Amino acid sequence: MRFFKICVSGAAETGHCADGALQKAEEVGREVVRHNAVLITGATTGAPFWAAKGAKEEGGMSIGFSPAKSEHDHIENYKLPTEFFDVIIYTGFDYSGRNLLLTRASDAIIIICGRMGTMNEFTIAFEDNKPIGVLEGTGGAADEVRALLLKLHKGEGKVVFDSDPKRLVEKILELVKQEKVVELPTTREAGEEMEKEEREKASDKLF
Repeated sequence: MRFFKICVSGAAETGHCADGALQKAEEVGREVVRHNAVLITGATTGAPFWAAKGAKEEGGMSIGFSPAKSEHDHIENYKLPTEFFDVIIYTGFDYSGRNLLLTRASDAIIIICGRMGTMNEFTIAFEDNKPIGVLEGTGGAADEVRALLLKLHKGEGKVVFDSDPKRLVEKILELVKQEKVVELPTTREAGEEMEKEEREKASDKLF
């Protein structure tokens, strides 16, 4: 089965975020799973952590990309969490390198609140022409993106906005589906193709 990979990018330190931003981040994580997608985050605190929490409590998969080089480095030096992740990939590239790998590994990015690191992930995704969803009303970078796009004269990109987690996830998944140019087989189709190949190999051996 094919799973889209949706990254939640947002503020790790949330003192400046709007009221209810973390609850909305958690709901985004839940909605990603409800739409049969995999959640990817920077394996950090704040909004991404709450999204991971929502994804896991909904029974889905959560993958984290850490700036650290090891689990020990992740916990002891970066002081980052390990809860609510099925897999943590230790990039060893600090925050800037992690941001690049995290963004490139994802099919789309959703911005929730955010500071400078979130804007770094946003600009990487924007320059890569990836679908980006902005959860407006959560404060920080998320509430500045619309104005910045008008001022910086780089076009609108593939950016969609909404203040509702469910609607935003649905909008971003529609963009992702348009991006996919290769239709991957379902699990059943893949199994049938393998069986066909095995039969053909067996037939060749007989003759």
